[in-house]
Amino acid sequence: MTGRPARVLMFRPHARFRAHTHTRPLFLCRECGAKWPCQPARLALLVAYRSNPAGLRDMLTNKLAMALSDQPRADPDDLTARFLGWLPDGR
Repeated sequence: MTGRPARVLMFRPHARFRAHTHTRPLFLCRECGAKWPCQPARLALLVAYRSNPAGLRDMLTNKLAMALSDQPRADPDDLTARFLGWLPDGR
């Protein structure tokens, strides 16, 4: 022993987590193929923006605008529900 604390090596399955980001123009998840924001992306976004919920809403509104531009035949109400409908109401 050298007087230094022993290093503990741990198996961390979460260390290999890949970000669930979107592809354009369909806004599908690169990782799981689900409609983005998929469930893992939603959780990651809520955690990342926990101190700035208005920033999260702004970012998702910008993504919604991109999706509406990329998919002119898509139903705007469906896209709005998909991008913003899952957010907490903020009250």
